Amino acid sequence: MDAITHQAFRNLVARFGGCDEYFNEMINASSLLAGGAWEKFYLLDGPEPEKLVWQLTDKNGEKMAEAAALLSERAGIGIDLNMGCSAPQIVKTGAGIAWMLKPIEETRAMVHGVKSALENAAKDGRAAKRLSVKLRLGDENYTEEKLHFFCAMLIEEGVQMLTLHARTQKQKHSRHSDWQAVERLALRFPEIPVILNGDVKDFDSFMAAKKAAPHAKGIMIATAAAQKPWIFAELKKKDTNCANEHESEIDCEQLALDFIDDVERFQPPEFWKTRLQRFFAYFCLNFSFGHYFQSQMINAKDNDDARARLHEYFEKCPNDKFFSL
Repeated sequence: MDAITHQAFRNLVARFGGCDEYFNEMINASSLLAGGAWEKFYLLDGPEPEKLVWQLTDKNGEKMAEAAALLSERAGIGIDLNMGCSAPQIVKTGAGIAWMLKPIEETRAMVHGVKSALENAAKDGRAAKRLSVKLRLGDENYTEEKLHFFCAMLIEEGVQMLTLHARTQKQKHSRHSDWQAVERLALRFPEIPVILNGDVKDFDSFMAAKKAAPHAKGIMIATAAAQKPWIFAELKKKDTNCANEHESEIDCEQLALDFIDDVERFQPPEFWKTRLQRFFAYFCLNFSFGHYFQSQMINAKDNDDARARLHEYFEKCPNDKFFSL
């Protein structure tokens, strides 16, 4: 999730026990290699570096391979190639889902180069970092045969995990993600983990997704985690009937204030406004007057104004302030 899954946000998730793997914001390979002023902020790996997956994007396969080699020297699980982002501004550059739409041999060469770079970077007997891909069904002419053919190529080139957001390039969230397509992909390629992504937002949808795709090896949660950073703890508690050892009563005002503080600690001032806007666009939907609250926070002039608006909202709606996990 661009502009969301930076360290300040991961800190929120971690305070409730964290999750199995954190996928960071997309890193543009060319920008990383150019050593831009802001790239160091994309390389922050807290609060649990051992669980981090570096998400990589670019239009240039050679740059992707160079960047993968650089990232492989850092902590974390591995490299994820983003072939699922369908934002027009990303697709126009030749990145994101554009890699599913290019001639397959061009995409094969890029994946091969990244895999080789990871293997070459492994030293002193260390295993190469895991290579994974996040993808969609394809464009509007998608067929399952084409999708499976594409995934077979990825696996031949050494991809070790696939995450499928089961919508086409232009399908929006008003249309439900096709969880059955994830199940069929998992059955077709049992040799690697296939992860389900899309429309898991609470315990009921979590259980429904597991029922629809029992052979999926995991579930990736995106925007629902931005709305409820405690969602992983909530699902674990309900799924296993285990009490959470972390925070059980959430002070939502303090949580939001802590997030603003961490944005100031872990992001450059140029990013503060967009990072707050992206987070509060989701987080505010938890509350009684969510759309009003969302509008207030998105239109905050600066961080101090955002803090004041938070305090004003919870003064007016004190029953929204606390949430029991």
